[in-house]
Order: sequence, then C-alpha cells, then structure tokens
Amino acid sequence: MISKQQISEIISKYDQENLAIATVCSHSSLQIFDGARKEGLKTIGICVGQPPRFYDAFPKAKPDEYIVVESYSDIPKITQELVEKNAIIIPHGSFVEYMGAKNFAELPVPTFGNREVLEWESDREKEREWLEGAGIHMPGNVPDPKDINSPVMVKYYGAKGGRGFFIAKTYEEFLENIDPNEKFTIQEFILGTRYYLHYFYSPLENEGYKLSEGTLEMLSMDRRVESNADEIFRLGSPRELEEAGIHPTYVVTGNVPLVARESLLPLIFSLGEKVVEESIKLFGGMVGPFCLETVFTDKLEIKVFEISARIVAGTNFYISGSPYADLVESDLSTGKRIAKEIKLAKDMGQLDKILS
Repeated sequence: MISKQQISEIISKYDQENLAIATVCSHSSLQIFDGARKEGLKTIGICVGQPPRFYDAFPKAKPDEYIVVESYSDIPKITQELVEKNAIIIPHGSFVEYMGAKNFAELPVPTFGNREVLEWESDREKEREWLEGAGIHMPGNVPDPKDINSPVMVKYYGAKGGRGFFIAKTYEEFLENIDPNEKFTIQEFILGTRYYLHYFYSPLENEGYKLSEGTLEMLSMDRRVESNADEIFRLGSPRELEEAGIHPTYVVTGNVPLVARESLLPLIFSLGEKVVEESIKLFGGMVGPFCLETVFTDKLEIKVFEISARIVAGTNFYISGSPYADLVESDLSTGKRIAKEIKLAKDMGQLDKILS
C-alpha cells in the first residue's frame, strides 16, 4: 500500500485553490459530481471505454472533463495526469471492486478516506473481527458448510452488487450452488427487514454527535431492490419454486428510501459510534461515508451483517437531501457532504487528515 508520507508529499505540491474531484463514471458518480459542483470544486470523470451519453441528460452532474481509459487495469497509467490536475479520488464500490482492492491501495493519487480500511473491509474474517470487536451483534458464523442445518446466507468476498449471494438450508444445497473458485463466508439467515444505514464520520468537526475525536452524522437509510428475490414468490410457494428449479437471486437493481422508528435512533447512532471508535483503535480510523448493512428484527434488535466503508449506491436518490440529512443542512447529499469535508480540511490546513 502506498504510504501516508508519499501521499503527503504529493498533496504538498498541489494548488489547493484549484482542487478537483475525480471518480469513475459509475455507481454513485452523478451524486459525487453534483455535490462537488455545488461546493465549487472541479470534477473529473474517469471513463472506461468512452464517456457515457447519459451524462449529457444531467448537465448539473456532468463532469467538467473526462479522462478515458480502455479498462480499469489502465487507471494506474493516468495517475500523473490526475496529480497534475490536483485531483482527489473519491472511491466508490464499483471503482474499488473492478480495479481490485490491492491495485487501488497502491494508486499514487490522494484519495478521500483512509486506505487502511480496505484490508479490513474486503476480508470477511477481518470484517467480522472489526465489527464483533466493536460489540456489534452479527449473524452467527458457520465455519464448516457441513454444519449447515438451517437457512444460511452464503456470500462471496468483495462488493459485487449482490451477485453471487445465495441461501442454502442444507450442505447438499450449498454444494449445488457454490462456486469453488470464489472465497466465501457463511452466515446464519436472520429473518427481519433489511435497513442500510448511511453515516458520515468527520475527524475534523467538533460540533454535533461527538465521538472521542470528531463527530458522527447519520445522513439517510434505504433498502435494496433485488432481482429476482423481490418478485419470485409471486410464482408460487418456496417448495413449489424449489421443485421447479427456480431459485432467488440477489442482484441489486435499485434502491428505495426508508425512515426508521424514532425510538430506534439511539441504537442506530450507538452502532455507528462503536464501529468508528473500533476503527480508530485498529487502523487509525475510517473517514467520511460508510454504510452498515443491517436486519431489523421483530424484537427491535439490529443485526449488522456487513459494512461498506465508502459512499454506496443507496444514497443515489438523496441528491437533494433526505429526511435525516435535511435536519443537518438543507439539500445535503452524501456527495455534497464529501465535498464539504474536503473544503473544510483545506481551509484548516489538514488535508493530510482526511486523504491517504
């Protein structure tokens, strides 16, 4: 992984009055570019192939300029060009997944957030160590697939947009569906409603929901629309579907907004707080947006089954704010919040604190 000292040296040569926000044209880039423009920052879209035409339909979110590469593996070839443009990379799920966590970690361009989190987030075992070390309730782990005796969720490593997840109730079902070439983890299946909780941690702010250092914000919530899991049971009962050889899949096709019972907010903030404080102990703390992927049970318990330590696509419909973000600041999206943090760090002379 590129060192913090190397990144600091690059930042020291930047024209900080002309910073630019750069990300890959995918995932949550519309919101990232829109938020940067609202805060007066230049924007650079990194395109694989050619600039997507749909940006022409959204002029407020269209990047100021594009840099075109043939594939994600070619992104390291444009690092000098990005540095010359005073670029700060904003990571998102597609960017990191398709480029590869190891390659992304070595990218010699200042990046928003702490890259140390990649090691803890992309490895399911280390992720569990982090979350359980924070005192978070997670679904039980099943180390040996031969021990499957009730419904479990089998997950492959990395951010794949829900692709490849499957439910198994027996060892035989596990063998029928598993890809032996993929690294996986097995969790007990928790019955409840899925809530994706979108937080923002600032190590710079000193007003708000205070932590040992900085503050925590809770900007929005959503749940995912998954194909074909959300519609499949219109075709019959689970047994009938199974007999017909039809199995649910969990590929994310969209998101819908949610608001939680207000009485759950203390617990929701407590979860975010514990995760941030443990990250500070383990690797110096994550910075900026993160998402806890949870299940709310009918006993009003919250089980956390995964963390995404960057902006996630579930924030996309909150470009003009959410029922929660609007109580922080009107018209506040996660993309805009990222841009505001970068500007605050620049004004405080502390870009080193939020970039790596």
